[in-house]
Amino acid sequence: MSTALLGEAVRYLQESRIRNPEGGIILGTGLGNLAAEIQTEQVLEYASIPGFAVSTVEHHQGRLLYGMLSGKRVVAMQGRFHFYEGYTMQQITFPVRVMKLLGVRWLLISNAAGSLNPQMPKGSLMLLDDHINLQSSNPLFGPNDDALGPRFPDMSRPYHPELNRRLLQAAQLLNITLHQGIYVAVNGPNLETRAEYRFLRRIGADAVGMSTVPEVIVANHMSLPVAAVSVITDECDPDHLQPVNLEEIIAVAGRTEPMLTALFKKAIELFS
Repeated sequence: MSTALLGEAVRYLQESRIRNPEGGIILGTGLGNLAAEIQTEQVLEYASIPGFAVSTVEHHQGRLLYGMLSGKRVVAMQGRFHFYEGYTMQQITFPVRVMKLLGVRWLLISNAAGSLNPQMPKGSLMLLDDHINLQSSNPLFGPNDDALGPRFPDMSRPYHPELNRRLLQAAQLLNITLHQGIYVAVNGPNLETRAEYRFLRRIGADAVGMSTVPEVIVANHMSLPVAAVSVITDECDPDHLQPVNLEEIIAVAGRTEPMLTALFKKAIELFS
């Protein structure tokens, strides 16, 4: 993705009165209702923004929102892009680069994920402590633009310790159980077989999904502090595996979303 296109997108958003946001938010599958809590000053369709892809997945609104949340000025993606939609990793992560260049100082990401850990039932929340990337591409493939970040960015702590600490503090204040665990990203769009679930658990993953890791890689590449929370929407028990019911997954996300919304709002209050 060219620097010129990034500059065009940033200028367009600034001319659309999106200026000086403190934080960025990416809302995952079935998790777009936090947008209702934002005192919106501007709403833009992705299709109108230079360089932005258009979300093709149901339950992803495809809008960029700008306004106040918990006393902070934020820019929020109501819907994201996925590798399985046919987009390149550079297209998927383009909005993260744009948000950083707009001036955001931190990024919060949510996603829907399947639990590989029997201690984390569906309807619960997991704070990402680390991840395993099993996706077949990387947003940093190709020539590196040194103006955006280093050729070989460090990933020893991809999820910012201070942001994670604030999320855990917010969970404690709200009496919300916030598990901590390792997220594994796969291509999708199909869900996994019994053997694949066993494999993912054996390599150390607590939850599996099809997003988030590309955005986290690019955030680290640009030295943008990032934290992420998974909403556990289904239980991937290979010994009692049932056929996928997408409607039930979305329903679980919807029932759990108020807890995620409260957590994000309280954590943002605590961010400096």
